[in-house]
Amino acid sequence: MIGPDIAGIAEKLGAAADSATAIPQLAAETGLDVDAAYAVQTALVQRRLDRGERLVGLKMGLTSKAKMAQVGVDEVIWGRLTDVMRVPDGGSVDVSDFIHPRVEPEVAFLLDRLPEPGEPVGAFTDAVRAVAPAIELIDSRYANFTFSLPDVIADNTSAAAFVIGPWSPVPDGLDNLGVLLEIDGRVAQVGSTAAILGDPRRALDEGIRLAGRHGVRLREGWVFLAGAATAAVPLRPGAHVRAVVEKLGTVSLKAAA
Repeated sequence: MIGPDIAGIAEKLGAAADSATAIPQLAAETGLDVDAAYAVQTALVQRRLDRGERLVGLKMGLTSKAKMAQVGVDEVIWGRLTDVMRVPDGGSVDVSDFIHPRVEPEVAFLLDRLPEPGEPVGAFTDAVRAVAPAIELIDSRYANFTFSLPDVIADNTSAAAFVIGPWSPVPDGLDNLGVLLEIDGRVAQVGSTAAILGDPRRALDEGIRLAGRHGVRLREGWVFLAGAATAAVPLRPGAHVRAVVEKLGTVSLKAAA
């Protein structure tokens, strides 16, 4: 039996991102399952690396019940981050570069060391050098921001851009910090870091475990986005976005008018 055309699917998704043009879902038509979808993701990101981008970290997706409900998917997933996706704190993006961009508040970790071979997953959290508030800009390449689990995995978990605020030492507790997402000075979402698998550090454990299944190990100096603390909000031209995470501070992003 002939399997899905991994390279062909990756090319379709990459072209959709490059041209900011939505495409229909692909999984049902092509027979993608989860493992094949991660193979597509690898090929899709390699396409970016081949034109000079660098891997700088990993991100988690669907780590909160709000996000699962919002997109109709019920399994934690992971994707890859490149240097070109990073926007400086307070920087701006051009909304026309995306199809239907949305923003969400997150917690970011900075990894201090490589996990040792065979090291228990639970011990990996002491590899974290610092923590920061973050904003992720997500942009599904599928029409109507609708997809199945294999679809979104293949699409690099809707990764598009990210912003990281000031780094600080990891506080004693990260499991129930208040989170606000503001658009143009008005509160758009209120949440808690408890929405991120109960504690963002659990997302790190999950990311290491799940990525490891596909031969991917986190690296020293990489960024790790733990997942959204609230549902995502559409990003409109001219908007000013600010995320506030209790004890961690603030981070902001502007959308060019």
